[in-house]
Amino acid sequence: MPNLPPSWTRPLSTPNAQSARLATERQQVLTKPPGSLGQLEQLAIQLAGVQGAEQPTVDPVQITVFAGDHGVCEEGVSAFPQEVTAQMIANFAGGGAAISVLANQLGALLEVVNLGTVGEVPGLPGVRNEQIAPATANLAVTNAMTEDQVCAALASGDAAAERAANAECRLFIGGDMGIGNTTSAAALACALLKATPEHLVGPGTGLDRAGVSHKAQVVARALARHGDSTDPLTVLASLGGFEIAALTGALLGCAARGIPVLVDGYIVSVAALVGVHQQPGLRDWLLFAHRSAEPGHARILDALDASPLLDLGMRLGEGSGAAVAVPLLRSACALHNTMASFTDAGVSNKNATS
Repeated sequence: MPNLPPSWTRPLSTPNAQSARLATERQQVLTKPPGSLGQLEQLAIQLAGVQGAEQPTVDPVQITVFAGDHGVCEEGVSAFPQEVTAQMIANFAGGGAAISVLANQLGALLEVVNLGTVGEVPGLPGVRNEQIAPATANLAVTNAMTEDQVCAALASGDAAAERAANAECRLFIGGDMGIGNTTSAAALACALLKATPEHLVGPGTGLDRAGVSHKAQVVARALARHGDSTDPLTVLASLGGFEIAALTGALLGCAARGIPVLVDGYIVSVAALVGVHQQPGLRDWLLFAHRSAEPGHARILDALDASPLLDLGMRLGEGSGAAVAVPLLRSACALHNTMASFTDAGVSNKNATS
C-alpha cells in the first residue's frame, strides 16, 4: 500500500525510563504524604518519562480538529443533517464553537483540517482544506475508503503531528467533527474487539431508542460485509472515516516525534484503539482526558487500560473534553516542578528520627 506514514510501520521510541524513575523519586520527597496527590503524581511521572525531562510541561498545546463526512448517513443514522459538518467548520473558524472558546482560554494553537464535506467550505482562517472526497462511501454496503484515500487521511494526520513538532508543542489534542462518525467508530471498535453492535452503539448526536436500534442494525450489516479481518489498516479502510484515519495518523505521528497526546472522547479513543492495534507502543504516549457519555466508550477505555481524568457526562467531541482537562495536567506539572522537598522546607518526614 503506497504512501503510508513511517510511524505506521517503524517501531516507536519508548519513554525515558531514567526520567520516569527520577520523577518517581522526586514525588517521594516532596512535602506531602506519598500518593496524596493521586493521579496528579502519576501524570507528572508519565509526562517526565515521555518528554525525557526533569521538569515536564504541557505548553505549548496544539489542538487539531479533523473534519469529514460519512456516506453511511444515507442510512439515517444521525439526528442531524450532513450539512452541519461544513457549517461547524465555519463555526470553528469564527470562534463560536466550544473548542474555539476552550482553545482561546487555554492559549492553545487551534487548527481545523477539512478532509471532505458534502457542504462547500470556503477559504477560512485557521482551516486547512485537504479534501480527499466529499464524503466516505456508505460503509454498510462497501468499503468506506479506497487504499489511496485511507493513506491520504493517515498522511494528513501525520503532517499535523509534524506541524506540532515544528512548533515545539509539548502536548497534542486531536478533535473530530463529522456527522455519522459515531456509527463508523462503533463499527471499527466492534471489528477490532470482536464485540456486538449492541454493546458499542449509542445515541451519538441524540438518537432515541428506536434510532439507536436502527443504527446498531446498520453497524451489524457493515460488520457482516466486512468479515473477520482485524488488520488495522484493512479495518480502517473498510469501516473508518477520513477524520478517524487522520486522528490515527496524528496519534502515531506524535508518538514518533516524542509528543504526548491527551486523548478526547469516543471518536479519538477509537482512533487510539486502531493505532495501538497497529503499534502497541503508542499506548505509552497517551493520556486519557474524560469518560464520554457515549455508552460504548467504557468498553474502549477498558480495552486500552485507560483511567480517564474526568467524568462530566460530555459527548460533544471536537477535542472539548481533552481541552477541559488541560488545567489538570498543568497543575500536575507545576506541583511536581515547584513544590519544596522535605529537606528544602525543613519539614520532618515520616522517616525522620527524633
